[in-house]
Amino acid sequence: MELKNFFLEQLESEAAASRKALERVPEGRNDWKPHERSMELGRLASLVADMPGWVVLMLDYERLDLDDPSSESFRTKTAANKAELLAKLDTSVGAARAALEKTTEEHLHGHWGFAMGGKILSGGPRYAMISNALFSHLAHHRGQLTVYLRLLDAKVPALYGPSADEGM
Repeated sequence: MELKNFFLEQLESEAAASRKALERVPEGRNDWKPHERSMELGRLASLVADMPGWVVLMLDYERLDLDDPSSESFRTKTAANKAELLAKLDTSVGAARAALEKTTEEHLHGHWGFAMGGKILSGGPRYAMISNALFSHLAHHRGQLTVYLRLLDAKVPALYGPSADEGM
C-alpha cells in the first residue's frame, strides 16, 4: 500500500473520532480549563479541529518556523461556537485530503522540519512527521479533550473502544 493511501485512510478514521469528540464540546465554555496551566477548552477543541490541516504544512512547505511572522496564518484561532468548530474540522480535513491525494511517495520521503527562532526542533521524513507529529499528536490532544468533557459532565464518546458513556 502506498503511504498516501495509508494516510488517507488514517485521516478519515481520525477525522471521525475527532468529530465525535468535538460534537460533545459544551457551548459557552471556551474559557474553562481544569488547571491554571492547562489550555482553555475553546483553544484545545479548536486545535483538535485544525490539526488535520497540518498535513498541508508538512506537504507544501519544507518547514514551519513558529517565530516567523509568515506562520501566523497557521496558528490556531479559537472557534466561537460548535458550528464554527465543526466547520474548522471539515475545512482542515478537506485540505489534508486534497494535499495527500496530490502528493507522491517520493515527496513523502522528503524532509520536513519544525522550528522556532530559525532553529530546527524536530524533523524527519514527511511520512514519519505526519505519523508522529500529526496523527499521534492529534490523538494526544483529543485524549485531553475527552478528559475535559468528563470534568464538564459531558458524555465521553467511544473512540478506540467503549467509553463509560457509550458502547461501540
